[in-house]
Amino acid sequence: MALKIKFRMPNFRNTGWGPWLLRIFLIVVAAGAITVLSVGGYFYFKYKGVVDARLQQPLFKNTAKIYAEPREVRPGQKLSVRLVADELRQATYTPQGQGKASPMGTYRESASSITVFPGPQSYHAEDSATITVNDGVVDNIADDKGQALSSYELEPVLITGLSEDANRTKRRLVTYDQIPQNLVHAVLAIEDRRFFEHSGVNYFRLVEAVVRDIATGQKQQGGSTLTMQLARGFFLTPEKRIKRKIIEIVITFQLEHRFNKKQIFELYANQINLGQRGSFAINGFGEASQAYFGKDVRQLDLSECALLAGMIQRPNYFTPFRHADRAIERRNLVLDSMVETGAITKDQAERAKAEPLHLSPASVDASEAPYFVDLVHDQLLQKIGERDANLEGLRIYTTLDPDLQRIATNAVDSMAHMVDEQVDKLHTKRVKVKGEKAAVVEKTGNYVYPQIALIALNPHTGQVLALVGGRSYGTSQLNHAVAHRPTGSIFKPFVYAAAFATAVEGTPLEGQDHLFSPVTMLNDQQTTYEVGDQEYTPRNMHGEYHDQVTARYALQWSLNNATISLASMVGFDRVAALARQAGIKSARGTPAMAIGAYDATPLDMAGAYTVFANGGMHIDPWMVASVRTSTGDIVTDYTPTTRQVLDPRVAYLTTNMMEGVLNGGTAGRVRTTYGFRAPAAGKTGTSHDAWFAGFTSNLLCIVWVGNDDYTDIKLEGAHAAAPIWADFMKKATALPQYSDTKPFTPPDGVQMVNLDKTTNLLADQACTDDYQAAFLDGTAPTDTCDHPPDHRNVFQKLFGLGSPTPKPGN
Repeated sequence: MALKIKFRMPNFRNTGWGPWLLRIFLIVVAAGAITVLSVGGYFYFKYKGVVDARLQQPLFKNTAKIYAEPREVRPGQKLSVRLVADELRQATYTPQGQGKASPMGTYRESASSITVFPGPQSYHAEDSATITVNDGVVDNIADDKGQALSSYELEPVLITGLSEDANRTKRRLVTYDQIPQNLVHAVLAIEDRRFFEHSGVNYFRLVEAVVRDIATGQKQQGGSTLTMQLARGFFLTPEKRIKRKIIEIVITFQLEHRFNKKQIFELYANQINLGQRGSFAINGFGEASQAYFGKDVRQLDLSECALLAGMIQRPNYFTPFRHADRAIERRNLVLDSMVETGAITKDQAERAKAEPLHLSPASVDASEAPYFVDLVHDQLLQKIGERDANLEGLRIYTTLDPDLQRIATNAVDSMAHMVDEQVDKLHTKRVKVKGEKAAVVEKTGNYVYPQIALIALNPHTGQVLALVGGRSYGTSQLNHAVAHRPTGSIFKPFVYAAAFATAVEGTPLEGQDHLFSPVTMLNDQQTTYEVGDQEYTPRNMHGEYHDQVTARYALQWSLNNATISLASMVGFDRVAALARQAGIKSARGTPAMAIGAYDATPLDMAGAYTVFANGGMHIDPWMVASVRTSTGDIVTDYTPTTRQVLDPRVAYLTTNMMEGVLNGGTAGRVRTTYGFRAPAAGKTGTSHDAWFAGFTSNLLCIVWVGNDDYTDIKLEGAHAAAPIWADFMKKATALPQYSDTKPFTPPDGVQMVNLDKTTNLLADQACTDDYQAAFLDGTAPTDTCDHPPDHRNVFQKLFGLGSPTPKPGN
C-alpha cells in the first residue's frame, strides 16, 4: 500500500511574511554591497598610496651602459655595405627617410656605398662620411666635401648595461614604437587576446580560472591579464592567495586609470622576466633579444618574436639554451595562436615554424665580456668618486673589441679540454687487475681543473681589447686576470733587457771584458747562492744542465741557472728596478727574482710586455676611454699613462731573442703544431702556474693557467698556455683589423748579422747552417766561422796544446 504525502508551500503573501523576506534580502544585499565597497575602498585607497609612492620614482633603473671601442674602417678591408648598416642599426642609427631620426645618427645606403651621419648624441663629431665598397672590399672613404679619408670610425656598439641590483638583473629599455608588431601580436595571442578591449581585468578568464582551480583543487590557473601581471611584477610577490589576487585587481585598476594601453604594454615589455643567462637575470624584451639572438629588438623576425612570447609563461622551463625542443614546441603554439587571432596567415606561421633556432652563445663571456665589465665598474667607482655610477644613466665608452672578445672566449673554451686532458693524465695510473689481460686506468685522488685567464692589448696604445678572467663567469666571478701569481719564466726577458742596457751604456758586465751581446757566454752549471743566512740552489727544468751557453740559447730554452748567472753579473737590484719600472711592483733583488719568483697579475704582465713591443715605452693597460651623460655630453675623457723604460735598441734586441723562443725554442710548437705563422716574439713561463706572453707588431696577448688554491699545476707553459695563445692569435690575425702584422724593424744602432750555428761566428760560404741575430752596433763577432780566432797562449801554440777553436756555444 503506497503512502502519498502532499506538501504545500505556505502562502507568505497571505500570511504577511513576503514584505519581511524582501526586506531581509535587501538588507543582506545592502550589507554585502557596503562590505564589498568598504573592503574595496580600503584596499583601493591603501594601495593607491603604495602605487603613488612607487610611481614617483623611476620605474626602471637607468643603469650605466657599456660601449665597445669604435670599429675603424680602412680602405682595403674586407667589408660589405650590409655589414656596416647592420652595425649602425645595432648602434641605434636609423635609415634616413624612414620615421623619426635617431639622435645617435642616421645613414643612407645604396648597393655599393653607405653614407654615415652621426647625430647630436653620437660619440663622434657630426662629420659625415661615405664608405664605398667594391667586390666586398672597401674601395674608398670620403668626407662630406669629397676629400679622401685614410680611415673612419663607426659608432661604438652597446656591449651591455650594468646589472641593476644584488639579484644581477639586466635590462635594456625599449619604447612601444621600438617593439615589432609581430612581438606585440605574439604576446597578446598567447597571454591576453582582449588586452586592448578590457579595462584591466578579463572577468570571463578570471571566473574560468577559479572554476578550474576549484575542480582540480589546485591554484594553477591565474587568469591574469597583462596589466594584472604588471601589477604583480611591480608591487606584489608571486604567491597565489585570494587576498593577493584582490590586491592585484585593485592595483590593476590604478594602473589602467593612470596609463593608456600602449604605455602599459611598454612597461610590461620592459618588466617581464625572460629567464637567466649565466648569473644574470634577463628582464624585458630588449635584453632578451640580445641575450638569446644577439640582436636589437627591432630586428627580431616572426619566429623569434613567437619564441620570446612563448617563454613568458615559464621562462626557465622553455629556455632555448637548455630545452630547445620545448622552446620550439611552445613557439609553434604561439604561431598557431597568432593565426587564430588573425595576426598572421597560416602560410606565415608555417614558414616561421620551419625556421631553426638562431641563438647567441649561451655563455655571457663571449658577447658581454663580464670580467671586463666588472673591472670597468670598479674603475668607474674610483674615477668618478662617490657618485652612484649605476644610477646615473652614464654612457661608458671602453676599449673592448667585441670580435676579439669572442675569439678570446672561444680560444679558452675550445682549448680548455687540452689542459684538462693533461691534468687527467697526471692523476691517472694503470692498475693490473687479476684475471684481466689489459691494465685498468684509474684516476687517483680528488682534483679540480685549473683556471684560465687571457688578456689582449694593443701594444702601442695600451687598450685592453679582450679579457677573459676565468673558464666561466656563471660558475665563478673571481677575475683571475687581476689575481697576483708568481710570474715564472715570462719574467726572464727583463734580465736580458737589463744586460743589454749595460751594453748601450758602454759598460761591460761584471767579470767580462766585452759588452753584452746575444752570444755572450753564460754559465749554466747548477750554482748555490747565499741569500741572507740561507742557501738557494736553483734547478733547471728536467734537471738538465750545461756548461757554457750563449745568452740567446739560454733565453730560447729558458735555462734557469744561466739566467740567474746573468742577473748576478748585471746586478740583482738593477734587474729588480727595471722590472718595477715596467709595472712588476713586487720584484726584489734576489737570485730567485731572475726566474720569476715574485708575483704580478696577468694584466700587470701585459702592461710590462709593452716595453718590448712598443720601443721601450711602457703603457699602463686601460679600459675606459670616455664617460658621457645619457645625452652624449662629455663628463670626462681619459688618456693612458706612458713612460720610457728602455732604450728602443734594448727593446728590439730583447724582442729579437724572444723571436727565437717561437722559431725554435720552448714555444716552437706554436709554429710547428698549431700553425701560427705571423712574425711574433714571446716567452713561456712555468712556476706553480703555466704562462705564455707573446706579441706581434699590433697585438699583445698574455695567457695564464693555474689552480685557485695555489697548488702546483705541474704543467709547463709550453704545453698548457702556449697552445691557447696560438689558437687565439691565429684567429685574431685573420681579422681585418689585426691582419696587417709586420716583421719587427730594428732601430738605428742595431745591425742584423748571420751567424754560424756551430761556432756563433760570422757565417760565410763555408758555413751554410746559420741563423740571424740582432746586435748593438760594435758588439757583433768579427771573425768568420772558417777563420776562427786562436785563443791559445804562446806556450800552447808552441807545443801544439789545446784546441785553436773555443768550445762552441749553443
